[in-house]
Amino acid sequence: MKIFYKTAATATGGRSGTSALNDGSHSVQMVRPDSKDAGVNPEQLFALGYAACFDSAMDLTAKQLKIDATGAKTSVEVGIGQRAEGGYGLDLDITAYLPGMDTDDAQRLVEATHQVCPYSNATRGNIDVRLHIKTDAS
Repeated sequence: MKIFYKTAATATGGRSGTSALNDGSHSVQMVRPDSKDAGVNPEQLFALGYAACFDSAMDLTAKQLKIDATGAKTSVEVGIGQRAEGGYGLDLDITAYLPGMDTDDAQRLVEATHQVCPYSNATRGNIDVRLHIKTDAS
């Protein structure tokens, strides 16, 4: 694989510490999901990254498929839980909002995007991911 970009982050204190990009451009206070303290948790950061990546991949894929995706947006819901075989795992729901698009084009676009998106490729086969589509018709 030809690498186009790399970045790095360092965490100190896990879910009750800080995580920062190594280039110094961004730092966040980490908190547990059940905390009332100000900050974010890893699942929220994963949801932010996946939503942005999928939305960008959807724009690219729409252009390749010659589908008008004006007004499209992506929402990603991330859950964490205990796996039956032990340890913890993630669970994802991706919703693509595609106003004005017919259902067949929307389905084709979202399925193709799921094959292109780097986050989708990284999670495929090891995280439950469900794709949802919302159009004016649905």
